[in-house]
Order: sequence, then structure tokens, then C-alpha cells
Amino acid sequence: MSLMNSKDFEAKPEARPETRPETRFTAGFATSPEEILETQKLRYQIFAGELGAQIDGGEDGVDRDAYDPYCKHLIVREAGGRLVACTRILTDQQAARAGGFYSAGEFELSMIDSLPGRVMEVGRTCVHADYRSGAVIATLWQGLAAFFTQHGYDYLFGCASIGLEDGGAQAHAILRQVQAKYMAPGYQRVRPYHLLPLSDGEPPQKVRLPPLLKAYVSLGAKVCGEAYWDQDFNCADVFMLLNVSDICPRYARHFLGIQPSTDIIGHA
Repeated sequence: MSLMNSKDFEAKPEARPETRPETRFTAGFATSPEEILETQKLRYQIFAGELGAQIDGGEDGVDRDAYDPYCKHLIVREAGGRLVACTRILTDQQAARAGGFYSAGEFELSMIDSLPGRVMEVGRTCVHADYRSGAVIATLWQGLAAFFTQHGYDYLFGCASIGLEDGGAQAHAILRQVQAKYMAPGYQRVRPYHLLPLSDGEPPQKVRLPPLLKAYVSLGAKVCGEAYWDQDFNCADVFMLLNVSDICPRYARHFLGIQPSTDIIGHA
């Protein structure tokens, strides 16, 4: 899909979310086309360069799609200014302008339409290979929390990806683990358009949750059914739904640096 007209990037600068003073990482929103281009190049570097995703990035190596102009691009920089992580937010209001949510291309999303309150989608999350630590993921989530508390969103959803480099054996093991512990009730399920095929590989004895998936479930998010097989990105996408009022208080205090009773649940 092609990038929309550049004037769609022209929006009021978003207030930069606060981050903990002791960290060397800061979260904020891209406020110019140049900053958004930075995120698109990081995405290409990771998705195409590392994971082998089939992306037409052109000569400059850019991952862009038709949703980018409608999204807010959350970025994490280290103290020296280097971009080390990014994700993008598509709000319910902007999704209506964009023709729907990105996830609607992978899942049947009628469940989302039935949710009470405001919803926002998180996607295209990636972290530079040199900075895949808990501190960077925490900073990213602090930025997301600042946004959904400030604007009163009730639900956050998105896909947590599991790589299929081993043919899918690990992905199926991880899915069994998270579905057993964190499955959403039946009325909050989505249906993938392409199911992850079975794997004949030897299942690992011990699995480790990918950092983004671990962050989702630690916060209190639920797994909304079976995974989608993304052949272009060679991964299994697990649809995650977070009810903001259900965020784990301990996790919110220590990981997000916010007080759920006042900063989250108060927004209905």
C-alpha cells in the first residue's frame, strides 16, 4: 500500500509523555515527517533485515503503509538521541478515517465494535537489537500509558508476534501456555483469517515469552483466540486485548510508574 499525502502528517504536536528521571531512555511522539521516517527505517531494518519480512522498502529501506499517516508514532530515544524503539497508535476516531484498523486485515473484529467505550490499536512495535532490555519496553509502555490515561481510552489492543524460525514448534508451545493462563472469555474472541498451521517440529521443553507478549499479559491483557499466520513477516500474530480498568495495580506502579486508582480507572 502506498503512503498517503504528506499533508496528513501535519497535526498538532503531542505533549511528550513523562518518563522516570532515572532512566537514560525517554518516550515521546514523532512531531515531523522526518521523525516518522526514522521510525519507518527502524521498522524496515528489523522486520525485513532481521526477520526476513517481505517488504518493498525501496532503495532507502523504508517500511511504510497506508495507515501511517493516521497514526501517532511513539518513539523511544536514548540520552544521546538515538532512536531505539517505536510503535504506532491508531485511535478509534482515526481508524474511521483510515478505513478501519490494521488488525482487521488479519482478524474478524466485530468483537471490537461491541466494546463499550473508546478503543485504540497499537502496532508495528519494534526495538533495536542493541537495546532489547526491560528498560526500553517499560519506557515504551510508559508512553502508551500516558497517552491512554490522558485521552480516556478504555481498551487497548494489538498483536504480539512470535517468530517462526524453527517452523512453528516454539510458537505453538507459547500459544498453549498463554491460552491456558490468559484466554479471554468467549464473547471477546476474534477469528484469524489464516490459522497458524500445525508444526511437526519437536516442541521445546521450556519456552520464553517474547518481551512484548510478556508485557501484555503482565499488565492484564487477554489472548483473544487463535493466532494469525503472517506469511509475509514469518510470524504468528497473537491478538491481545487490554481493558484499561483491569490493569494489574502492582505492575502499573512498578512498570508504568502510574497509580491505577487515580490515573487509569478514573477515565471511563
